[in-house]
Amino acid sequence: MSLELVRILVITGAVAVSVAAYRRFNGAAPSRGEAGAEREAQALGLLPASRQNTMLAAPDPGLERALAAAAARGDWQPAARLMAATREGRDWSRRSRYAGFLGEAAAEGDGAWLEAWEAALPDDPDAAVVRASSTVCLAWLLRGGDWAKNTSAERFAGFFEVLPRSRDQVARAAELAPEDPTPYIVEISTALGLNYPHKKMHRIWKEITDRAPHHPGAHRSALQYWCAKWHGSEELAVRFARVAADSAPPGTLLRTLPLLAWWEHRGREGKARDYRTPELVALVDAALADAAAAPPDHPDLPGTRHLLAYFLARQGRFDAALEQFRLVDGYVGAWPWADYTDPVAYYCRWRDKAVRGARGR
Repeated sequence: MSLELVRILVITGAVAVSVAAYRRFNGAAPSRGEAGAEREAQALGLLPASRQNTMLAAPDPGLERALAAAAARGDWQPAARLMAATREGRDWSRRSRYAGFLGEAAAEGDGAWLEAWEAALPDDPDAAVVRASSTVCLAWLLRGGDWAKNTSAERFAGFFEVLPRSRDQVARAAELAPEDPTPYIVEISTALGLNYPHKKMHRIWKEITDRAPHHPGAHRSALQYWCAKWHGSEELAVRFARVAADSAPPGTLLRTLPLLAWWEHRGREGKARDYRTPELVALVDAALADAAAAPPDHPDLPGTRHLLAYFLARQGRFDAALEQFRLVDGYVGAWPWADYTDPVAYYCRWRDKAVRGARGR
């Protein structure tokens, strides 16, 4: 299957699954009580479902302008300026996020703006890392988000044709910007799909942590590798998460990792009482303290707030949950909402539950 055919499949909507993958759960339709709760939420100044942004976890005007320019006019220069600023400022957390969004945009569209960028600046490390990200995104879009047993041979054929190309692209991006951890972070998604053995994953991880020891996005990606559904186990995932959380300085937002490890192995089927154990309450409290210590402009803080809002609501800590919901309302492009078929419905369900709970209903 040619790369051009892959692009046609993506463009025509034959592959309509996000790179986040495994968004397998449907949000329930709102009940009469939930509809009333939504009205109460709007009375508090919270936004209706129709005004929730499903792409981002929080406002990011620079990224939104770059994506719009690429999509509407094929203009790559705003994206180039955005990425150059992250490299020059060594803002690795923001850089990996932007590379992911821009790579996904190139994979979902025709990618002509990225090709024009590469033609104009053939040795640009920023274009190179976006290209690597785009190839990984394209492969996963082609594969789709279903379980392997439900994925067709044709999807797998395209996936395994495209994904290996990312390895050379990662290597080139790393060569062009030796101090940048982002190419190696991109490669974690390659490791998932190509079944890298643990020893090879450890080598990638050392490249990342040598450059950015407390990178939240890298840790979240690596946690997926160590989960039982991929190449690890619950024990390995929990150990990875707890070591990272315990060794990280306050405000680095790594105290959320044990919560994510718990949810990956228990939370999908968890009952209300499972979310309210003393151990899990303590993990949420640690993540709250981590968020309070983080710089207000930390690019991963909004995502942490979304996670906290969810866990706090599940624990019946509605006042604290509502405080977090107020800080992120209007944007639902974050975990856990993005794991669901209808992220807006799922977000509003728990937000409005927090509203009613905080008001004593």
